[in-house]
Amino acid sequence: MAAERDIDDLPRGAANYTALTPLWFLERAALAHPARASVVHGPVRYTWADTYRRCRRLASALARRSVGHGTTVAVIAPNIPAVYEAHFGVPMVGAVVNCVNIRLNAPTVAFLLEHSSAEVVMVDQEFFSLAEDSLRIIAEQKKGAFKKPLLIVIGDQICDPASLKSALSKGAIEYEKFLETGDPEFAWKPPQDEWKSIALGYTSGTTSNPKGVVLHHRGAYLMSLSGALVWGMNEGAVYLWTLPMFHCNGWCYTWTLAALCGTSICLRQVTAKAIFSAIANQGVTHFCGAPVVLNTVVNAPPADTILPLPRVVNVMTAGAAPPPSVLASMSKLGFRITHTYGLSETYGPSTVCAWKPEWDDLPDDERARLHARQGIRYVGLEGLDVVDPKTMAPVPADGSTLGEIVMRGNGVMKGYLKNPKANAEAFENGWFHSGDLGVRHPDGYVEVKDRAKDIIISGGENISSLEVEKAVYQHPAVLGAAG
Repeated sequence: MAAERDIDDLPRGAANYTALTPLWFLERAALAHPARASVVHGPVRYTWADTYRRCRRLASALARRSVGHGTTVAVIAPNIPAVYEAHFGVPMVGAVVNCVNIRLNAPTVAFLLEHSSAEVVMVDQEFFSLAEDSLRIIAEQKKGAFKKPLLIVIGDQICDPASLKSALSKGAIEYEKFLETGDPEFAWKPPQDEWKSIALGYTSGTTSNPKGVVLHHRGAYLMSLSGALVWGMNEGAVYLWTLPMFHCNGWCYTWTLAALCGTSICLRQVTAKAIFSAIANQGVTHFCGAPVVLNTVVNAPPADTILPLPRVVNVMTAGAAPPPSVLASMSKLGFRITHTYGLSETYGPSTVCAWKPEWDDLPDDERARLHARQGIRYVGLEGLDVVDPKTMAPVPADGSTLGEIVMRGNGVMKGYLKNPKANAEAFENGWFHSGDLGVRHPDGYVEVKDRAKDIIISGGENISSLEVEKAVYQHPAVLGAAG
């Protein structure tokens, strides 16, 4: 193919080109609003100046232990400040952050730590036994060839100090002590190449080992800004961490909040009472959650709620397709719902059901039905289609012809770590294959109907398990439904 012509032959250089990375967002936030709250966790409150210093300390401390390019740092913890800091401090030295799902069992975590070659494990005090058991499994498998990673335990004032003392007695380094060995003025360097890996996350392995999803700096930059744009998220937003940061890096909002100089309100455990309390007492303006979280809010006992809401609270939901009834119930409580869809392989949400003003005048049921669709591509995703998986031809936009949802662009992962077979399958024919079945409606909006492996076939007909769930949800005696 011939090179594309341009009107000039001007070169790129240091003055007019630099690799995209979300790390610069933190430096800017500390400059713009050094005294504004960045991260709040119970009695702990950090400013943007504090967070920038702490992240540089973390980067410096890691660098002094020869952690840098080509290494992975695993983090096993709920939503606490250290996890937020790892999203900046780890990549500041060129390393890759791998936030591990705290709900996994020890054999699965052992697989993740071994597969990712984690050289450092940062672990919350309450999950130290999980890390310990996981490392023991690896040691038994590798016998004398096992090199134990650097183990850092994160203390939390909210927790019983006994688990912290136990971890320290077994040789772990306390996180705050580790930070003290770092330089708060550490001169971190951005990546020279924006294709460099910034994060690693693992898909659920229900029938086989989990796959390691590798994300790059360019995608993290673009998708973190896209997340703000599609949500209408403003500078100074106060964000409640109901969504785990270990889930797709908090849908990239770890980095978004630095770009917006916003405030993170951490939650170790998500309950309806904690959500309403944070809204009332800490000025929360935004939070994310899967439909099960929304269902918890909708069905909260009156004693746990604070209604009417003191302000409009923006809620983004994704994950399983939300039933229209749940979306409608949340809207009636005063929450403004944004419905998105995506996968670990697309940095979290990558499509949005962009609301149209003309829908405001429709009946409640019709609004909820339209709102339950997955919509159109994010600003940072260049391609979205529903295709026949055999021919790759787009399906008709008739709202009924099933096809596979496929994506392409900067918002798609680099690939699966150490898994060429899975990469070949996922990227076949130049698209990322989601494995989700859906339809395209006449207005161009996409709607997920089912996972390809979950579709029900009865009498030669395809039946969507999600449609069955939606029907069951309509019954007033049903609190929750799962296919």
